Amino acid sequence: MFGIIRPCRHRLPDGLATEWLAHLCGLCLALRGTHGQAARVATNYDGLLISVLFDAQTERSSATRRTAGPCPLRAMRPAPVARGEGANLAAAVSLVLASAKIRDHVLDGDGVLARRSLAAAARRVARGWDAAGARGGAAVGFDTAVLVEAVDRQQGIEGLAGPGAPLVAVTEPTETATGAAFAHTALLAGRPGNAEPLAEAGRLFGRIAHLLDAVEDLTADAASGAWNPITATGTSLPEVRRLCDDATHGVRLALRDVEFTDRKLAHILLDHELRRAVDRAFGTAHGHGHAGHGAQVAHGAPGPYGPYPPFGPGGPGGAPPEPPRRGRRRGLIAGCGVWTGLFCTGQLCCGDPYFDPWDGEQRQGWCHKWDRCSDCCDACDCGCNCSESCCGDGCCCSCDC
Repeated sequence: MFGIIRPCRHRLPDGLATEWLAHLCGLCLALRGTHGQAARVATNYDGLLISVLFDAQTERSSATRRTAGPCPLRAMRPAPVARGEGANLAAAVSLVLASAKIRDHVLDGDGVLARRSLAAAARRVARGWDAAGARGGAAVGFDTAVLVEAVDRQQGIEGLAGPGAPLVAVTEPTETATGAAFAHTALLAGRPGNAEPLAEAGRLFGRIAHLLDAVEDLTADAASGAWNPITATGTSLPEVRRLCDDATHGVRLALRDVEFTDRKLAHILLDHELRRAVDRAFGTAHGHGHAGHGAQVAHGAPGPYGPYPPFGPGGPGGAPPEPPRRGRRRGLIAGCGVWTGLFCTGQLCCGDPYFDPWDGEQRQGWCHKWDRCSDCCDACDCGCNCSESCCGDGCCCSCDC
């Protein structure tokens, strides 16, 4: 799973966490429908933004959601998932861009792809994903050739980039690709007036994604001698940070010109969470756009599945929460059998809650324990009517934009 927008569930209140997961699962299932089960590995956190933007510009109806069956990554629970043109466009774009990543790794000879046989197999996968992405794009009126052309230009631009070259020249192909994908959501939603500001937002988002990828790879690339745009152009990290901060501000301004039906989720992901992504990459605590504000935090920030307590320490209205229900007690052998089932179905990882196979006590899956969300309670200065407040060891952000 790759992508820079990885929100904690604390920061998606009022059903927005469920909505975010609906778009993530919708992208995964659309990829399966486009090119089979193997294509689901192209699911990524940033690709679902296309589905979110389409949804934010349209009226909600039963045609845009369906109930998906149990999945190990949802602790074997059914859930509502996004479907339709937005999810299909997101799948087409994700396949083409994932194909580009594979080809890039093959060219660089990264890891096992340095071996000829594996590199040849990876190229076949990339060609299949390109073709599937083109079919999926054509089904929703999007020509993925603009993405392929941008990716093909990237290699030549990188070859010409040297000390003193502008860093934004290297990010231009990524900007073009993401701008085209964002803009097409407006055409699909029947709001052509939104195409221009969404293209600008997408262009700047692509710049940020490219730069943050370079920042996060800087140490590893220096150790391995791999090409990195920051090193190649001799750009200082403070200047890279300035470019990212300017771009996040530009995304916010561009989105103000977009006519949304419901902007809440799009606003949180492309404003609040985008700035958190920049802070995370540069190792600074999130301060809503204030570079360097707060304490240093470690790299390798946790994924999107943080703890999500429904209320504060006293429960709703100050009443004490109900004690957890107990499951069955089992012996050693029976407990091991149940543990194996919980492990294979993903509930040990993602269950919230599941019941301990031996003592029957209510437990929380591993991935829900990764993030205490200690940096998510800063004052919001994004220019809209937003407020953030703590509730127990979690945090709720309430936006009315």
